[in-house]
Amino acid sequence: MMSDNHHVQEKNSVTDIEKDSASRDDLSVIIPGDKHGWLSHPVARSLLSWGVEERGTIPVSEEERTDTQYYKIFFVWFSMNFNILSFSSGTLGPIAFGLGLRDSCLVILFFNLLACLLPAYLNTWGPRTGMRQMIQSRYSFGYFGIIIPAILNLIGLCGFNILNGILGGQALASVSSNMSWDVGIVIIFIIALLISFMGYRVLNWYERVAWFPVLIAFLVALGVGGKNLYNVQPAEPATAASILSFASVVAGFVITYSAMASDFTMYYSPTAPRSTIFWYAYLGYIVPIVLLECLGAAVVLAAPNVPSWNEGYGTEGNVGGLLEAMLSPAGNFGKFLTVLLSLSVTGNIAATLYSMCFNFQVMVPVTSKVPRYVFSIVGTVIALPLSIVGAHRFYTALTNFLSLIGYWASAYGAILLVEHHYFRKGDFSTYNHAIWNVPGRLPWGAAAMAACILSFGLIIPCMNQLWFQGPIGITSGDIGFEIAFPLAALLYIPLRMLELKYQNTQY
Repeated sequence: MMSDNHHVQEKNSVTDIEKDSASRDDLSVIIPGDKHGWLSHPVARSLLSWGVEERGTIPVSEEERTDTQYYKIFFVWFSMNFNILSFSSGTLGPIAFGLGLRDSCLVILFFNLLACLLPAYLNTWGPRTGMRQMIQSRYSFGYFGIIIPAILNLIGLCGFNILNGILGGQALASVSSNMSWDVGIVIIFIIALLISFMGYRVLNWYERVAWFPVLIAFLVALGVGGKNLYNVQPAEPATAASILSFASVVAGFVITYSAMASDFTMYYSPTAPRSTIFWYAYLGYIVPIVLLECLGAAVVLAAPNVPSWNEGYGTEGNVGGLLEAMLSPAGNFGKFLTVLLSLSVTGNIAATLYSMCFNFQVMVPVTSKVPRYVFSIVGTVIALPLSIVGAHRFYTALTNFLSLIGYWASAYGAILLVEHHYFRKGDFSTYNHAIWNVPGRLPWGAAAMAACILSFGLIIPCMNQLWFQGPIGITSGDIGFEIAFPLAALLYIPLRMLELKYQNTQY
């Protein structure tokens, strides 16, 4: 009987894959077999015919992985990070941790070089498995165990959208005295929702073009205001605690991309060169993040010496107003460029909303049959009001948020790597599509969850944040994310061995 049930489950999984494939190519194939009624609805039929991506968490079969335009992943990550959130993150070095320009830029450079490695590497798994990142993670954390990381990731992704919405709204409102921050935030989210709603093809197209006007805006800002960057006052000598605490913020900004990495590469050909995918992704992270974070640090240090910049920045840390002040010498063209800078966050919000869809479906598995685009709307409904509420407490929210999310993502990434390389011997064929939604045949997830939870026994004392200082972190600076990675990896090995012994699973 168990064998028959498994055969039925495996058959249903294959049917789901074929069904979703047909949804993009031949509606007549899919509609008669639509048991759940979603795709037979006239509205759903129209959306599919317009090219809206319906696929959610269902893995992509090898035959469907046909995309060979690997350069697109560079533009996805480049556009996601070439925006005013990266700029504002760089300002935290001087503002929150009292670092000078040289120390801020050195921390930004070296810790990004390190932190970008993990998400860039996980991008290479998408073409091999054809799975969303959180579905891959079921093969380490289990069907039910992955719900906790999915919730944490949803909180992180929603947090990014809130911060981006605030920044975009501020910048947009700074152009006109008749527009409030709230109205600006609403406009930003509506544009991002439309892009995310359409899905993979439209999102990739938008990310390929969205970065260019932003580049023009920043170049003009440097052209008209660059001379003021030489007025940076020397800072107090940096301490180890301030450097490492800022480093945790820098790492937290990028390492959390690990939990969404393969969402954008799962349609690529299984034969895609892994080195090609890795370097496209790595450069897509490192180039915009390092450049704009360093620029943000330089500008915020120079602002007190430039009256118009200081007025634009204000007492509430209005990054949009600061950028508008930088561009104000360009007149109306400067206002136009400020609008473009405000829209730069839509690329990040749209891609983040896209990944949030799959996290919702992993968190509540019964929703895996609900079309992906429904959750783009849900994600917007959650983040939009929170952005409006938090708009006047931006810097406190940004510092606390970026510091916190790096801890769990570091432990999460370590467990995936150990599972894949130590237990699965780097063999992607062990990620069997037939069991992606079969709880009994996936790992229990107890080992992964225990490794994460136990690692926090040392992570917490190593924290040094504005809201909490551990006994180790208060002396050394924040080393939580550095501790999380090796500790979770070491704990996972014996715990997973024990789990395999009792589960009696063979790869």
